[in-house]
Amino acid sequence: MSLLSARNLTKTYNGVRALDDVSLNIEAGEVRGLIGPNGAGKTTLVGMICGNVLPSAGKVMFEGRDITRLAAHRRTRLGMAYTFQITSVYARLPLAENVALAARPHMPGAQVAGAVDAALAQVGLDGHGTALAGDLSYGHQRLLEIAMGLVQSPRLLILDEPTQGLSEVEIARFLDLVRGLVGNMTILLIEHNMDVVMALADRVTVLGAGALLFEGTPDEVRANPGVQAAYLGVG
Repeated sequence: MSLLSARNLTKTYNGVRALDDVSLNIEAGEVRGLIGPNGAGKTTLVGMICGNVLPSAGKVMFEGRDITRLAAHRRTRLGMAYTFQITSVYARLPLAENVALAARPHMPGAQVAGAVDAALAQVGLDGHGTALAGDLSYGHQRLLEIAMGLVQSPRLLILDEPTQGLSEVEIARFLDLVRGLVGNMTILLIEHNMDVVMALADRVTVLGAGALLFEGTPDEVRANPGVQAAYLGVG
């Protein structure tokens, strides 16, 4: 049984199909890349997985349970964390308190401080817990969002454009971070940086014009003529 299964998901807005009959299965422990050009349907698909968008047709299953109509906040209780959903970074609060707000619904109060410190350390923000979130660069705010996801110890961590705004050094640290998470959680990575996707993903799902264009290993994605033409700009 797959950890996450999207079955025949379709979304129509005013008669226009933003997503057309897309299915995918993500196995426990894998890193799945999700790529596609702008307008491919990635945001719509992820919104349906996270509970922010209601499908016009199809189902979303998590650990065998139908969660298609389950509210987004209830999905987090089942073990799903989405960094874009946690973008409520409170600019006037310290980093540690931002992470603590994400942690408190998921653990006893006595465990929160230690979990917060560990999550900040994982993303390279240890020692900055008392700094105000609003004083961070955009890239560091992205790292703070990841820490807010990690502190929940999710079974499925959805990272939406996590390297946007990061320096090359920070991207290298992010790669190490994700590699260190392999085996502890399942990751869905939505990312425009193809080097990052190809370095981390076990399998890659490619969307194009609202439909499933291709799915395979990074090497298979690189070699597929349709993907090269539609996304990689080759051909």
